Formats: sequence, C-alpha cells, structure tokens
Amino acid sequence: MVDKQTAIMPPRTLSPLPAIALSMSNNMKKIKAFITALLCIALTACAVSEQPPGTQSAAIESARVESISSAETSPEEIEYGSFTENQLYTAIISELGAQRGQLEGAAENYFQLAMETRDLAIIQRAVQFASANGDLNALLQLGLLWAEIAPEEWRPQLLLSMQFLESGAFDQAISHMARVIDLGGTIDFAALSGRTGELSPEDRAGLISRLQQLSREFSDQLSIHMALVQLLAQNRQFEEALAELDALQKTTELTPNMVLLEAQILQNMEEGSQALRTMREGVRAFENNKMLRLTYARLLIQNEEFAAAQAQFQILIEQDPQDWDTLYSIALVDLELKNYSNAISAFERLISVDQRIDESQYNLAFIFEQQGDLDKAIAHYRQIRIGTDNFLAAQQQATRLSIQLGQLDEAHSWLSGLSRGQPRLEVLLTTVESGLLIQAGHQKQAETLLNKSLNKFPNETDLLFARVLYYDSTKNQQGSEADLRQIILMRPEDSRALNHLGYMLADQTTRFEEALELIERAIALSPEDPAILDSLAWAQYKLGRYDDALENLRKAFAGFPDHEVASHLGEVLWVMGREDEAKRVWQAALEIEPDSALIKEAMDRLLTAQ
Repeated sequence: MVDKQTAIMPPRTLSPLPAIALSMSNNMKKIKAFITALLCIALTACAVSEQPPGTQSAAIESARVESISSAETSPEEIEYGSFTENQLYTAIISELGAQRGQLEGAAENYFQLAMETRDLAIIQRAVQFASANGDLNALLQLGLLWAEIAPEEWRPQLLLSMQFLESGAFDQAISHMARVIDLGGTIDFAALSGRTGELSPEDRAGLISRLQQLSREFSDQLSIHMALVQLLAQNRQFEEALAELDALQKTTELTPNMVLLEAQILQNMEEGSQALRTMREGVRAFENNKMLRLTYARLLIQNEEFAAAQAQFQILIEQDPQDWDTLYSIALVDLELKNYSNAISAFERLISVDQRIDESQYNLAFIFEQQGDLDKAIAHYRQIRIGTDNFLAAQQQATRLSIQLGQLDEAHSWLSGLSRGQPRLEVLLTTVESGLLIQAGHQKQAETLLNKSLNKFPNETDLLFARVLYYDSTKNQQGSEADLRQIILMRPEDSRALNHLGYMLADQTTRFEEALELIERAIALSPEDPAILDSLAWAQYKLGRYDDALENLRKAFAGFPDHEVASHLGEVLWVMGREDEAKRVWQAALEIEPDSALIKEAMDRLLTAQ
C-alpha cells in the first residue's frame, strides 16, 4: 500500500521553478509548457508542513491515496485540453501559492478549474489538493466528475467508494467498490468492515446481503469473503461467520488473518479454550508471524495462562532481541508471576536503552515496595518525569512511603523542589502532601502546610477544599463550613463544594432544608453523579421523604455500589419496614467491604433500637 503522503509526492526529478513573466501577452505555448512543469512539481511543502486532518480511518486513507497516487503521470504523458488564458493564469498562481503553503486557496482554485475545464489532468491535480486539505465534499464531487469523464477508469470509482464509506453511505460505497473490481482494479473490503461496527443489526444485515451477492459474483476476491465474515461476527451471527470462514478455508490457502478472525469469533462466543487451540495451531503454521504470536500471547494472558504467555514472548524476543515492546511485556508477566529478579533485569535493561523509561521506573518502584525496600522504591518513584502519565501517582506513592518512614521534612523538601517556579504544580502537590499527612495522622503538620500555602495563594479553591478535608478529619464543622462557603462564594457552580456542604449539614446538623437546597443546586449541575444522588437521598431521608430517598439511593447504588451508599440504602429500607431487604443489601456490601464501619454502625444502631 502506498504511503499517505504519496498522493502529494513529486515526480522522481524536481525541476527548479523557472522565472517567467505572467503577462497575458506571453506565447500560449510557453504558458502551457510552464503549466506542465508546475503540475509535476511536488507539493513538498504540503507533505512536510501540511497534513490532512485526521478524519480518515487508516484503511480509507490508504485506499484513497493509492487511487490518487496511481493517477500521477510524467509530464510527457499528460495532454491538456484547450484552456483560456485566465484559466492558465489561475493554475500558475495556484501552483506558486501551494509552494508557499497556501493550500486552501490552491485547492479552491483547482476545484473550480476542474469543474470549468473538465480536463482529466486538472481533475487529478484538484483531487491531490482536496486530499491534502481533507476536503471530503470536494473529493466526492471531483470523484463523480472524474468517473463521468473516464467511465472505464477504476481509480475514480475507488475514490468515490472511499468517500461514501467515510460519509457512512455504505450501499453506495459497495456499488463503487464492486465497480472497481469490474474495471480491473483492486480494493480491500476491510475498509468497509472497519466502518460498520456501530451500525444497527438491521442496517448491517442489508450490507451482509450485498456482500453475500458479491462473494458469489467475485468468488476469487478474498477481502470480500473476509469482510462478510467480519460483518456476520459484528451482527453476532457467530455460527454463520464460522461457517463462511470454514468454507473459505476449504477453497483458499490459510492466512494469518483467517486465524486471527476465527480466534476472535470464538473468543466472542466465550469459547476461550477453542480460541486458544485455533491460535496455537495458527502459530505453528505461521511460526514467523509476529502479530499472530503476539496475539496468541495476549490471549493466553487474558486466560491467565501466564507461564505459557511468557514462553511465547520469549520466542518473540529471540526472533528480535531489540523488540522492546515484547521485552516490556515479558517484564510485566514476570511481575504478575512475582518473578521479581527477572522483572527487575528486564525493566533495568529497558531503561538502559531509553525505552519505556517511566513505566519501567514505576514498576521497579512497585517491586521494591513489595519487597519492603522502601528507600529504593522511593528513589525509583522519584525518577519518573514531570508530564508523564505516572508522574502524579509516583510522587504520591513516594511521599506516602517517606511519611511512613517518618521522613516528613525530606518529603516536603522534595515536593517543594519539584514545584519550584510552577504555581499550579505547587498547589497540586500541596493538596497531595496534606492529604497523605492527614491519612497518616499528622493533622498538625497538614494544618501548618495548608495555612502556609493559603497565605501564599489566598482563596485558591483546591487548597481551601484540602483544608476542608483537614477540618473534617478533626471534626471541626465550623471550619469546614467557612471554607466551603468561601469556595461557593467564589465559584457558585462548584458542585463538589455544594454537595460536600449539603451532605455535612444533612448528616451532622438538623438544618435539613438548607442542606437539601444546596444539594439540589449540586444535582442540577451534575445530575448523574452518584455521590450527589446519595447526598440528595440522605437529605430527603432526614426530611421524611422516604420514597424519594429510596429512588435516588437505588440510582446512586447502581452507578456506584459503594459501602457508604449501601449503608444509607439499607437504613432507608429498614425504616420503611423492609428489614429483610435491608439486611441483604448490607450483607452483600460487607462481602466486598468486610470492615465497613459505616454499615456496622447502621446495623448496630437500628437493631438496638428495634
């Protein structure tokens, strides 16, 4: 398949742009010669600095580019029609503009020229510009014009099929795809099956019928049969898909893609052992196919056959010792199997060759933490760089371990150094540090840290909320309420603060109406948030609105089956006289969270009052 940029690549030899006057009195022959040269100059600037928007799937873009690149001809082969001087002038200006990066203007001009002149070379050039700009509408119109002018040419049919696929007009796309084959071209129907995953079963059934007809008409076209199998599988017609695949394997030489597709179907049918057997046989048949073996290894991992997966990864790394992704997979499997020494060696090797550095550092830190070597764990967590996915989690873990070791000042110094000169990062890391101090029972240090930071960043809402959590931990309701009201004053639509204050008032005071008003404001901002639904239900329960409370608690529990929500749900059921149902809710939650103090307190209190 041709590379994506081929559509706008130059001819093999580039000519320097000749100096030429653009006076309309120039000899027409010279102007035509100049146009010929310009049409052969690459849109090099386009290829380097202007990429089409990422709106096309890989299959579609590849097919489109193949059709366009095939349209390129050498200067000697192009024959131009009769143009007016204005048309030639427009083409010259467009080419010069394109070389300066003015692609949109050039594309618009060439589109108009194509429609006016109906010249094949101009149409092909307009297609190149439209493709470079990702202009789907222009490509569709140009494809229709090209097909009209060259009805026996398969390339415009390919272009049209790709545009209809992209727009979701699959029936039209299939018609043009079939026409490509009729006219002697080639096309991969994977471009179709790759776009139909979100269709309704009814719509997909219509396409299946079309493909079945095409598979009989073009029985030698493997991609049609494969697309048919994929659409049947997408429609969950697994037995029919396997039957089609079996029939195909009897008439066609087995390919790795057939193996992969069969295994995928079997896996979707929850026939895991049969899928593994298919992959195992496939790997034996295509022992040097990397994708097949890699998929087999991953399937083994899904089925928790880690040792067998490790063996497959080892074969892959023996075939390509510098396959760093496979080495990383080996390390992860060793980590899962608790083969820590092997995992450490693999992660360290990856770091030494600048591959998967941050992920490897994080996993090394985790291993040393599991082994009880907290100093090494901290050191590796701190190696993870700012801006990477694991940075914040790593700093949190390193700080937690440092606090656990009693190294509070050292932990604070490290975080301060990281965030120096970066106010947003400083605020973020302060909230992390204060939260960990609170969890470890160092409330006084947390208070000092937050007060100092709020002096530096007054009215910073994240810091205020962190101090609310400190006040909550010390049961300082007055302090929590003051900071929450300050947040709400500055940010009236902060649903987090509205919910927190509302729940606190409902749970710890008798100000139930005030609590309900705050929570209703929060739920209006975040209507599907399970935590806010739970708070709303709790306020309604305190006001005696049991039916409303039960309805909202069921919604909250469905979205977030947390032990706190379960304790509330059970209590509401209990006071409504549905004790057996309440006990079932509590018992189910205790199986997941056996040490839940909230559930145990509710049960003891209600059973005692019975």
